[in-house]
Amino acid sequence: MSTLSEVYTQYPLKVDDIIPLDFDSVVTVPDSHAWPISDGFESNDWLSIPTIDLKDPDAAKLIGHASETWGVFQVVNHDIPLNLLDEVESEARQLFSLPTTQKLKALRSPGGVTGYGLARISSFFNKFMWHEGFTIIGSPLDHARELWPNDYQKFW
Repeated sequence: MSTLSEVYTQYPLKVDDIIPLDFDSVVTVPDSHAWPISDGFESNDWLSIPTIDLKDPDAAKLIGHASETWGVFQVVNHDIPLNLLDEVESEARQLFSLPTTQKLKALRSPGGVTGYGLARISSFFNKFMWHEGFTIIGSPLDHARELWPNDYQKFW
């Protein structure tokens, strides 16, 4: 079985499939990001993202079902301290508030796994997603040095 890193290296993306839209510079929706209006939902079921209680004895099965059915779920009773979640949210806000030119210094390479950019699944669609992300696997230290050259020590 191949590792994620090997798969990404074997199937690199084009740089255009990695760079997110500069949300600060657009005035109108570019055609590359204009998705058609979908009428695929016949009810309000899409408003009911599954919530998984990690203390439920069937949590693993429920996570599998939610992943296959929805591709997303909310987790409760995870016992992660609220102050840690607040700190992570604060760091994420700081990261995504950087100017685009700064964020591009940590752009994921076409065959890379980690860094700034669009989700790898973007290339499977004929329109780009209204999304920017940052993938971290392992230590974020190298990316932190690129983004905050004078203030990266807290990531050590």
